[in-house]
Amino acid sequence: FAFGFVGTPVLKAHQLSRAWSNMASAADKVLTTLSRVSLGLGAVAIIPSVCLFDVDGGQRAVVLNMFTGIEDKVRGEGTHFKVPWLHQPKYYNIRVRPKLIQTTTGTKDLQMVTIHVRMLFKPEVNGLPTIHKTLGEDYDERVLPSIANEVMKATIAQYNAEELLTQREKVSKEIREAVVARASNFNILMDDVSITHLTYGKEFARAIEEKQVAEQQAEQQKFIVMKAEQERQATVIRAEGEAEAAKMISEALKEHGSGLIEVRRIDAAKDIAEALSKSPNVMYLPHGQQMLLNVGGKQQ
Repeated sequence: FAFGFVGTPVLKAHQLSRAWSNMASAADKVLTTLSRVSLGLGAVAIIPSVCLFDVDGGQRAVVLNMFTGIEDKVRGEGTHFKVPWLHQPKYYNIRVRPKLIQTTTGTKDLQMVTIHVRMLFKPEVNGLPTIHKTLGEDYDERVLPSIANEVMKATIAQYNAEELLTQREKVSKEIREAVVARASNFNILMDDVSITHLTYGKEFARAIEEKQVAEQQAEQQKFIVMKAEQERQATVIRAEGEAEAAKMISEALKEHGSGLIEVRRIDAAKDIAEALSKSPNVMYLPHGQQMLLNVGGKQQ
């Protein structure tokens, strides 16, 4: 009976120790599992940033394989898989972009002219691997200025300075066709090539101004000659009319005597009297004052 009282507390203590040990072991297993799950989730979370890459709208990507080089396949818009370090994507803009090229060159008649050409270009999608291998991401700066300058100088040298103005559409067409053909050799597509500005040297501008002045003076002299000819013809016609009138008056005098002259003298006296009456400097007309010479008649 005494042994039972002493052994019971010892047994309970042993059982309690075993329970705590089991709980500790279970907690350790749970924590181990949670750490493994956390590591897995962390690895899964890292995968998109390390193993995936996005190609935005208006872009294409070529992939550099660190073992085999540039791959021939061009990646389009969307999300693509890559192996970290092994695959390195290179992005290219395939939208149409403008580029302005300016050059100063000589014409066929040795006049200096400055020409500005605007080009709208974009890369050929299937040729992006070749562009990246041979030219690089700044392919437009490497190719377009050189071919545009060469084409413009070769084309301008075939025309006189004046022909560049009168045949501008033809010159622009030749430059466009030549640039398109040359750019296609480098896998570059040209949507448009056009001349925006055409500036001549000071000497040629002065020559054009002097030519315009000379043409205006020539037109003015031509007008003066035409005016003199018209005045001459008018004088001839007027003289012929006066001669015809004198002839008619002479015939009338022969037929009717001096009556016509008297009528004309009376009409002239009336006009003079009316004019003098309206003049502020004439207060009165003396009696018997003769206003006309006594032509063809006696003094009354």
